[in-house]
Amino acid sequence: MKQYFFSFVSAVVGATIALFSYNYLVKDSKTNNEILNPLPIHKVANSNNFNLPNFTDVAGRSVHSVVHVKTKVVGQYYSSNSMFDYFFGNGSQQNYQPQIMPVGSGVCISSDGYIVTNNHVVNNSDYIEVVLDDKRTFTAKIIGTDPTTDIALLKIDADSLPFISYGNSDDLKVGEWVLAVGNPFNLTSTVTAGIVSAKARNINLSQYSIESFIQTDAAVNPGNSGGALVNTNGELVGINTAIASQTGNYIGYSFAVPVNIVKKVVADLLEFGEVQRAYLGISIASVDQKLAAEKGINETQGVYIADVYEHGSAADAGVNKGDVIVGVNEFEIKDIPQLQEQLTKYRPGAQIKLTVLRGDKKLMFNVVLKNRENSTAYIKSSDLTILGAKFQNLANEDKLKLRLNSGIKVTDIGNGKLKAVGIRNGFVVTSINHQEVSSVEEANEIIKQTKGVVLIEGVYPNGMYAYFSFAL
Repeated sequence: MKQYFFSFVSAVVGATIALFSYNYLVKDSKTNNEILNPLPIHKVANSNNFNLPNFTDVAGRSVHSVVHVKTKVVGQYYSSNSMFDYFFGNGSQQNYQPQIMPVGSGVCISSDGYIVTNNHVVNNSDYIEVVLDDKRTFTAKIIGTDPTTDIALLKIDADSLPFISYGNSDDLKVGEWVLAVGNPFNLTSTVTAGIVSAKARNINLSQYSIESFIQTDAAVNPGNSGGALVNTNGELVGINTAIASQTGNYIGYSFAVPVNIVKKVVADLLEFGEVQRAYLGISIASVDQKLAAEKGINETQGVYIADVYEHGSAADAGVNKGDVIVGVNEFEIKDIPQLQEQLTKYRPGAQIKLTVLRGDKKLMFNVVLKNRENSTAYIKSSDLTILGAKFQNLANEDKLKLRLNSGIKVTDIGNGKLKAVGIRNGFVVTSINHQEVSSVEEANEIIKQTKGVVLIEGVYPNGMYAYFSFAL
């Protein structure tokens, strides 16, 4: 009996010790847990209202107004046609350039079928096809092009089309949300979003182009060219044109022509057939620290006037060589792209207020802008064609840049003999059959009097000289 009693007591004592030990360990564990987690722990819920941007409405409206532009350049045979060939006969073999079919995007800007795209999308094309968002297909014709701003205006025979209204690119702010709408890699109706990274950006696409791009980080790839850049109100603020890339594809930044430039170009092409460009009649350079120190300028921003051309707009207004442009009307001017962007808004005959620094003084001049011929008249696109191509007389500023005394520039190569031998838009003809050419009319007369072989000499905007010969 004693044996059972001691066993019972031992069990009770053991249970009591175990119970006290458990309570002590649990309490200590809670204490340690409170030390490690002094604050109460809660599950995170998305209960805060963060005003995140919602682009569904803008994207839905924009995609219906952006079209797919497909072009065709017909394959052709051509020969090298050098000066050697002209004197010693054409010993070169015929080369074949195969058919190519570039693609891009375009933006409907009116319900009756006017479409804006990039000039480089349709340049030299033999056929242009426009595919709408609803998959309807139309043949398009070119109303006009402006290689200087890389803008082209097309027209299709259609009515009641959805279109995007113009916004105001001057009001666009760095950091503002924008959407890029286009057809990259033939992926139709693609929308990407980003912010405005910079404005008035010059990326040196061409020596003679006007560049004041809107820079964004919205993804843009081949096929987006000519597509829409829209703000969060769904308004058109730019035409997507280029990307900064070493691979040819998007790697971080894209560039769009500001819509304020686009709508001026479009209005001129519709009314005159070519852009009415206004000039100050000056030679310029961007002000930086080095130039400021060299010229004794107190500012490190602005546009330095290196020379003032006689009888030009600036000269007539009293602007001097050595002045620094710091404003056009109400807009501050810090560098050349900003100045170019403001001037592209005006036609010859328009008056602007030009603010300049002259020493320590800030002066304001009323300047009446002129055309390339130093007059305030509008220049109508000439109906005069030479062998299927359209030309214009070379502007004085182009003569100075290319160091030429005369010449005529190809504005639309057309589909005639000149295109067949390899001449492209922008080529400046300096002589025909060793006769210097100073006007379109003069060139036409030389061609009319020529029988047999024609030798054309000239230069491209990049300074490369070229020679072409062919039989009439």
